[in-house]
Amino acid sequence: MTDLIKLEIRDSRVALVTINRPEALNALNRKVLQALDEVLSMIEQNKTIRAVVITGAGEKAFVAGADIAEMKEMKPAEAEEFSRCGQEIFTRIKCLNQAVVAAVNGYALGGGCELAMACDLRVASENARFGQPEINLGIIPGFGGTVRLSRLVGPAKAREMIMTGAMITAEEALRIGLINRMVPAGTGQALEAALALAAELAAKPAAAMAIAKAATRESWDVSVEEAMRMESARFAETF
Repeated sequence: MTDLIKLEIRDSRVALVTINRPEALNALNRKVLQALDEVLSMIEQNKTIRAVVITGAGEKAFVAGADIAEMKEMKPAEAEEFSRCGQEIFTRIKCLNQAVVAAVNGYALGGGCELAMACDLRVASENARFGQPEINLGIIPGFGGTVRLSRLVGPAKAREMIMTGAMITAEEALRIGLINRMVPAGTGQALEAALALAAELAAKPAAAMAIAKAATRESWDVSVEEAMRMESARFAETF
């Protein structure tokens, strides 16, 4: 792990993961993704961690997107590999047994919006801005944005955001279901609220939390009937 990703353990049970490239608005490149992957392994191996908060360093950005300077040098095969790498790491976040909360401060654009969507819950400052602006660069979201955005806000709104590349406010994000909670703007407000929520989630029974996450995740890709069957099976696991 490098200093590109900071890992802190709060009160023994909450892991705070900080994307630490404030000079680049916490943009994601290969090295950042590799460091994030290593941190996720540490979290998976630490059985005392019951909840995770992911945030970006500084107040200007959660993550302002992928590193454009690095991306514009990529050949198609490299771009596909970069996309698959991001998708796999973000899926690891989604599949963690622990509850994961995004603390969104400032810009959450492109890969940053996709990272936030990979978390279970999202808490944002009222000055946060969300968007998938890739279309303006002649590309499309590559870290799961075309999939997760539709499932969170519905196909019509997802198409609008992806096809126009427009940013939306935290207030709009709350209204359409992209975020769960909005807090007043101010230094550390989103992080403080996210940590408080994570502490609340960490106090829940760990096995039930992991099963609840798995049950809601598994129901995405199947029929209603199959989802109901899977829910019953997961429900039985809690007894």
